[in-house]
Amino acid sequence: MNWVSAKGKRGEDRTPLDWDTRLRIAIGAARGIARVHLENGGKLVHGNIKSSNIFLNSQQYGCVSDVGLTTIMSSLAPPIARAAGYRAPEVTDTRKAAQPSDVYSFGVVLLELLTGKSPIHTTSGEEIVHLVRWVHSVVREEWTAEVFDLELMRYPNIEEEMVEMLQIAMSCVVRMPDQRPKMLEVLKMIENVRRLDNTHENRPSSGNKSESSTPPQLAVGTDSSS
Repeated sequence: MNWVSAKGKRGEDRTPLDWDTRLRIAIGAARGIARVHLENGGKLVHGNIKSSNIFLNSQQYGCVSDVGLTTIMSSLAPPIARAAGYRAPEVTDTRKAAQPSDVYSFGVVLLELLTGKSPIHTTSGEEIVHLVRWVHSVVREEWTAEVFDLELMRYPNIEEEMVEMLQIAMSCVVRMPDQRPKMLEVLKMIENVRRLDNTHENRPSSGNKSESSTPPQLAVGTDSSS
């Protein structure tokens, strides 16, 4: 199942994703996307990265699906509303995906993991909120703690890791494509956060997972559901 199904929707009975699971989702998906970007002489693009295309394996690592579908779909196809929040600004303008736009989309996924919010959502007052813009505005006002999912607040000693992950996400969603890191760089940064995470012991978790298990190299699927 994908991690959206795993975490459920707000207001439903669900088991919240703990911090370790969120890290596993991030590192597994990052490793898969980085592997995609190495294929075809380092020119392959995923082009449709979003939370509903990230599935969980038995160790709760994220695995990317829909790899290669953009090569058989028209670049002129109109954007799907639910996917619009993941699209880099240049893709909205040109309808042409590239590796930097994959990085942007993955940055949005990281923001979802950190905030517990959808890329485009409405407030109680029915105001439409774009996640990237909202995070930028909150951080700009130096209210960084307001960004994070309240469900993460019950885990002690992860503040430093959450802030580092937020910095990684923000570097991925900068407006200029050439200023975004490569996916291999993103992967290394997340792995560094994971190593920091492993130095903290006795943290409550929603499940017991073996730390010796390794994330997948790449999981390829063709589920085109939005």
